[in-house]
Amino acid sequence: MSARVCALILTLSALCGSTAASGVLSSPTNVRLTSYNMNLVLRWDPPEGAAGGLVYTTEYKTPVTSYRVGCVNTSHLECDFTRLNISIIEYGIYTGRVQAQVGAKRSGWVESRHITLDKDTIIGSPNVSLFSNGATIDVSIKDPVFVVSELRNVYIFATYNITYWKDGQVEKAKSISNKQQSRVVLSELELWTKYCVQVQINTERNSKPSEPSKIVCESTTSREEAPWVAAIVTFVIMAVAVALVVLAVVYRESISHFLCPKDALPQHFKEYLQAPPTSSTYLAMQYSRPPKEIYHQISIVAEEGRPLEAGGMSCSKQPDVRAGGELQEKRERLKSTEAVKKS
Repeated sequence: MSARVCALILTLSALCGSTAASGVLSSPTNVRLTSYNMNLVLRWDPPEGAAGGLVYTTEYKTPVTSYRVGCVNTSHLECDFTRLNISIIEYGIYTGRVQAQVGAKRSGWVESRHITLDKDTIIGSPNVSLFSNGATIDVSIKDPVFVVSELRNVYIFATYNITYWKDGQVEKAKSISNKQQSRVVLSELELWTKYCVQVQINTERNSKPSEPSKIVCESTTSREEAPWVAAIVTFVIMAVAVALVVLAVVYRESISHFLCPKDALPQHFKEYLQAPPTSSTYLAMQYSRPPKEIYHQISIVAEEGRPLEAGGMSCSKQPDVRAGGELQEKRERLKSTEAVKKS
């Protein structure tokens, strides 16, 4: 009897266990908290045999704070906490965790290992530029850009490891270590020779050196050119330009008159035009009186016996006999005048 009861209990337990397991979602795998140039990113792999439509929720914490929400319902396999307007401290210790979800099903939280930001961040490669000056090459180094703070603020005693060699002879490379200056001069080089340079950054707090810079090459020349010559030439050109601008502002009116002069007559033309006229004809016309004009008054008649003037008709519209006599007399005077002119 007891054996049957035990078998029944085991069967029920197996069924309940499989039912519970079927309602639980598998958790993400390979969860890791990473940092590159002082950022803070949580990365993970999807659950084994995961179906489509999975979303993830992430959280982070420090040793003195509880978990805080990071990315919510993201379909990506990473969450950059430094892009979420979260206050990240360059010397802080952080831990992250992630949970998968599809529909109403959720997986368990999977926690990452903690990292110390300044000790575990991967420092990117510096930017290197070269300038050839005779038998020397100037190496100019620019630090990588950090997401939080700056390299020299986080690593005060950071140094540069400079490796250089003749092009094609990397096995004979030489190194200059523990340089804190961002500008280093490689001297005693052969003339007309191409050299290649690569730089890495070393820090005391971070055990790993930075990523190496790109290999940059430059050739030496035949003679040294003093670097101060270019500075003096630049200064002289700028000084002359400033002086020309000041002179143009001060003497702008004189320069304007010189470039755009006003039209002016020669002096002898002015004297000739201003002198009084001496022509006898002009003087005679100026002082003589205008001749008296002789003229005769005439009237124009529209038709025989009817002048144009309205006053020549009476109210009864009959011609005025006296007006007709005067008209006849005027005609005779006009004829006699024309006869005199013809003679």
